[in-house]
Amino acid sequence: MDLREMLVQLKQDHNVSALAVDEPHRDETYIWVDNRDFRATVAFVQKKLRAPLSMMFCQDRRAAGGGFAVLCSFLCAPLKKWLFVCASISEEAPRFDSLSSVVYSAGLFEREIREMFGIEPCGNSDARGLRLHEENWPAGFFPLRKDFTPPSAAAAPGNHYGFTRVEGEGVFEVPVGPVHAGVIGPGHFRFSSAGEPVINLEIRLGFTHRGAEKLFEGRHSDAVNLAECVAGDSAVGHALAFCHAMEKIYKAEVPLRAVYIRAICLELERMYNHAGDIGGIALDVGFTFPSAFCALIKEKIQALNRDLFGHRFLKGVVCCAGVAKDLDDKRIRLLKSLLEDISRDFAELKRILHASASFIDRVDTTGVLKRKTVEDLGVSGVAARASGLNTDLRKIFNGIYEIARFRVCAESAGDTHARLHVRIAEFEESVRLITEFIHNMPSGSVRNEAISPGAGVALGYAEGWRGPVLYWIAARNDGSIDRCKVVDPSFLNWQGLAYCVLGEIIPDFPVCNKSFDLSYSGSDL
Repeated sequence: MDLREMLVQLKQDHNVSALAVDEPHRDETYIWVDNRDFRATVAFVQKKLRAPLSMMFCQDRRAAGGGFAVLCSFLCAPLKKWLFVCASISEEAPRFDSLSSVVYSAGLFEREIREMFGIEPCGNSDARGLRLHEENWPAGFFPLRKDFTPPSAAAAPGNHYGFTRVEGEGVFEVPVGPVHAGVIGPGHFRFSSAGEPVINLEIRLGFTHRGAEKLFEGRHSDAVNLAECVAGDSAVGHALAFCHAMEKIYKAEVPLRAVYIRAICLELERMYNHAGDIGGIALDVGFTFPSAFCALIKEKIQALNRDLFGHRFLKGVVCCAGVAKDLDDKRIRLLKSLLEDISRDFAELKRILHASASFIDRVDTTGVLKRKTVEDLGVSGVAARASGLNTDLRKIFNGIYEIARFRVCAESAGDTHARLHVRIAEFEESVRLITEFIHNMPSGSVRNEAISPGAGVALGYAEGWRGPVLYWIAARNDGSIDRCKVVDPSFLNWQGLAYCVLGEIIPDFPVCNKSFDLSYSGSDL
């Protein structure tokens, strides 16, 4: 069904007429409806597209006399398009009908809108804070409003977060965190267990909230260095998504050679993170040798990153309208040579993992996440592809991946073993892709210096190693950022982790957790 047919059916079935339809870019369509029709329209579009809600957010437009706006985005893969359903919210009555009963994954976004903008999603029963913890943050202060003034330290109310209590004979709670051993980020995990099986897991995050979206306001395309720090192990993914949005607003063409270098960096980032995760899965079941082997492979890749681009985490490479660093013939030869070396090591790692019956036994059927749950929660990336959802932005949008005959790596079992297999397959596919990119990469410039800042809105996106990274940006006439909405795949995927451990034993949680390997900072923003 095309967009025109969808709008006709929406009017026939629900008596809803679009107030306006806008297409600022060929891959973005915005449908504006009345606030009272917002919930019905979102439910209709989600059902027709059979696509999860990708992002939902608010924009403060009061300075222009427009009150607030709430926008929902869906990926329409067959049309290679992002479809937005939008509604204006009056300042006098800042509320809208909650979507969470018809689109479950909207629940977290609505909690975020409530605490950041003070707009009430009527019908959402979960009124708890998401990132602004009740113990420290007083009511009535909404930091993403344009007229926000910070509360004083003395205003801390000292309230308590309302964890879900599971009661009954033999039920007990096991609190873990937010401070953990090692170097992982802070998060609180509260297990409810009856005997050994976990019957509920509640995850509370927000301990590393830094106000990232607020920090983007007023900045220009040079804010790419801020995007790289939103989730430090996904520097390339976040930088690409940010720059993509700014390039669409500024109408800046990216030289083809730069497109290839960006893709090489994105795949190198995927490789070193997947190697680390495979080692972490092995370590969490006590299989220490392959864990150490993975650490060596990861170190080789990060050392290669430094030799090629000057940074182990590939920061400072991606910039607006290109890349800051080129690859000369010497570095390309080094890349080819080390890819062959890394591929040999990785093949040996696979052999070791598959030869261990006890290792396979620990990960097989552990932490199952069913496809229906994935779709309801809006889980994406590796976790979704391991449960049979065959979606990857590299397949849908990026032309050079099509030239390289990119293959989506997917499984169907949805367990830890499947997520491990997806990571292994993606690592090998990344090696092949980089080889193709080197062969196909043209000569020429790597940065377009002719950038003309201007006003507009755009969605930038990239398939990071965890999943899709999204940046929606609204820019003013001088090209400065008025609103930046960031969605890291971890934001919704943490819910997937909470569901996949149900029925498992608490000692299996670490390996389930590592098979997702989600970002605290990417979710907390």
